[in-house]
Amino acid sequence: MTPDEKKLHVFRIFRLLCRVFVTVWNRFETRGSENIPAEGGVIVAANHASYLDPPVVGSGIMHRVVRFMARDTLYKKGFVHWLLTNLATVPISRDRGDLAALKKSLKVLKDGGCLGVFPEGTRTGDGGLQTAKGGIGFLIAKSAVPIVPAYVDGSFRAYPRGAKFIKPVKIRVYYGPPIQPSEIAALGEGRDSYEKAAALVMARIAAIRDEMKHG
Repeated sequence: MTPDEKKLHVFRIFRLLCRVFVTVWNRFETRGSENIPAEGGVIVAANHASYLDPPVVGSGIMHRVVRFMARDTLYKKGFVHWLLTNLATVPISRDRGDLAALKKSLKVLKDGGCLGVFPEGTRTGDGGLQTAKGGIGFLIAKSAVPIVPAYVDGSFRAYPRGAKFIKPVKIRVYYGPPIQPSEIAALGEGRDSYEKAAALVMARIAAIRDEMKHG
């Protein structure tokens, strides 16, 4: 088994275990995964309220391997380091511009991969949406791939900052219609367009949240 095959194997096992756990413990519900193309580069952009978000967002997408961008400080020694490495995550610094991580992420997309990102950069402290970080707008603009917005509901109540245990709160993940590259290109070029791209993605995530509340 090659290193890449091993990581694919680990990812699928981990995704299955997560899916079983959240289905039983958190009554997991997902909708709209068909909005994610079966092949080709695509970004899945979701809100970030809990450490549960990457596994639940990935668990809702059974037809793609999702590589998530993860804060570099999470790559500690031991099991967490082994797991993040074998899940083929992309480490990124939250405190400084990380050009190497952005280049690696762009390569994942160029090679036809599915990249999971959290535009807010860090978990919310109150469960609400935050402003997107600037670097994500650059990635979105330069990738020229569809961006699928997603909203995770329930993860903040199930496992907020400082919690020691996962509460049996219902968790839902809804994936919205893709934002096409043409919509991003229409925002123009340069730094101002990057901020607009990031804001557009957060607005679409908010729209899914509002739809869930009224649906």
